[in-house]
Amino acid sequence: MGWHNPPIPWKEFERRLSWAAPGVTASTEAERVPPPSRHPAAEPAEHAPHPPAEPGPAWAELHCHSSYSFLDGASDPHALVAEAARLGVEALAITDHDGMYGVVRLAEAARDSGVSTVFGAELSLDLTERQTGRPDPEGRHLLVLARNAEGYGRLSSAISTAQMRGGAKGRPVYDEGELANAHEGHWVVLTGCRKGSVPAALANHGLEAAETELHVLIDMFGRDNVRVELVDHDQPLDDARNDALFDLAGRVGVGVVASNNVHYAAPADAPLAQVLAAVRARSSLDELTGWLPANGTAHLRSGHEMAIRLARFPGVREATVELARECVFDFRVVAPNLPDRTVGEGHSDASWLRYLVAKGAWTRYGARGIPETKQAYQQLDHELAVIEQLGFPGYFLIVHEITQFCREQGILCQGRGSAANSAVCYALGITSVDPIYHQLLFERFLSTGRDGPPDIDVDIENGRREEVIQHVYDRYGRDRAAQVANVNTYRPKMAVRDVARALGYSPGQADAWSRRLDFRLGPQVGPRGEKEPAKPLPPEAADDADLPPLLAALVAKMQRLPRHLSIHSGGMVLCDRPIGEVCPVEWATMPNRSVLQWDKDDCAAAGLV
Repeated sequence: MGWHNPPIPWKEFERRLSWAAPGVTASTEAERVPPPSRHPAAEPAEHAPHPPAEPGPAWAELHCHSSYSFLDGASDPHALVAEAARLGVEALAITDHDGMYGVVRLAEAARDSGVSTVFGAELSLDLTERQTGRPDPEGRHLLVLARNAEGYGRLSSAISTAQMRGGAKGRPVYDEGELANAHEGHWVVLTGCRKGSVPAALANHGLEAAETELHVLIDMFGRDNVRVELVDHDQPLDDARNDALFDLAGRVGVGVVASNNVHYAAPADAPLAQVLAAVRARSSLDELTGWLPANGTAHLRSGHEMAIRLARFPGVREATVELARECVFDFRVVAPNLPDRTVGEGHSDASWLRYLVAKGAWTRYGARGIPETKQAYQQLDHELAVIEQLGFPGYFLIVHEITQFCREQGILCQGRGSAANSAVCYALGITSVDPIYHQLLFERFLSTGRDGPPDIDVDIENGRREEVIQHVYDRYGRDRAAQVANVNTYRPKMAVRDVARALGYSPGQADAWSRRLDFRLGPQVGPRGEKEPAKPLPPEAADDADLPPLLAALVAKMQRLPRHLSIHSGGMVLCDRPIGEVCPVEWATMPNRSVLQWDKDDCAAAGLV
């Protein structure tokens, strides 16, 4: 090396080593890479909000795991979008593992942020079992981006097929031949992270093997639909790998893009990401040491910083932005309609609904045209006109069919809530309260001034509810019906237990802390046993529970992050086309139950009924 290096100040030397932008020192928090330590979670990550980054070169992030990668992403979509907007990132992709769990949240968060959205997923190939509890999950990864709404539907359908083929929760089984035939030019495939077939072949078997794997991708998806992806996390072998991949792409003749393989929004979130990795592996940070990255660099970056980091790869930053612009589309176009209903010969939905209401009204109220029933039939005519104007006859027919099945099978059921305000629901036998007699206001249930379908809740006796759920699957087809998910998010007690285990505390100590915290926060269920919204963790609660400062800081950061998916107690979605084209469906833990990857709020936001 010698003694003839050009003389530079220590400040400039520090700036270059930390990849900071010109004129910005490494101590500037927004650009700084945290120094490596044995456990980056050794200190709580407390930081003040950063000012917006200076305008600079365009940049788009095409590989990003949100908290909906379930313990493999430490930031929710809203936090990712907020940081992307602050950094001036033009477009942000969400590429969670084997699903579209967070796409609705991303679309909502980005709508008025100035950040465009790209939708994709990282597919897990060659899984033999569910990977929970493994420090380094098995299998290969295939990163797929949808070019447009058609591509999104095809990708969602492919994920749904793989999830259902696996036969069990958490084990999708992809057929690579099916994937090759499914895209028809509507996908872009990136070579991905270290578990992608090309980078893995390069690391394990050398350049020739990597070239062979790259040709496999080209044969499957077409040269124009494959991009080599460069990822630099400041790890010792990153430069050599990226140089080799860049040269390989040029020799083979495919495009090159770059990403940060994002797993959290900002550097300060790295400690939480490592704790979540320990939770996912069901181990402590000490036990996971060999699998954890040495630094916290899997975060979003500005275009200015990326221009510097990619300086030796001409055109890659520009190609990344160009590809992102090709893949931006409005997520709202995927909303489906209800499935077809069975109606009498010569009838439409509206006329068949009128027929059924007239039939039920005769039983409930009596004949039309007499003074005693005048008010009831006037109300029924008014409600039917509103229902037809809003285009909801089919919705009422489906609910009527379900309640009719219950009656035929002797299953107790009862419509409740605002549906009791509807004389149509009363005439159809969905509800049992006469809204005319009780002078209830129909507009509380449905009016022309409200968006979306009405909410008809039907209570079904618990012991026979499964019969009704399976009837819906059978009648409308499992490919067009699925239960709504319930996203279980971190609450204080659960977070205390998981963080304590990750930090190496004993189960007994973790239980003691969680009990003290539960006593301090009070009950977290409502009067009927339903979960209330998670309460934030106030400092005084942590103090009263005698939580160590580091544990309390991490628990506070984990609040409301998704932990796992479960089944909503009774919500189902029905579509007029395979529901997997709208949102992937996967098996639930409960036998013979298939569940959407969205919760009820996401389903409503996306237009699903």
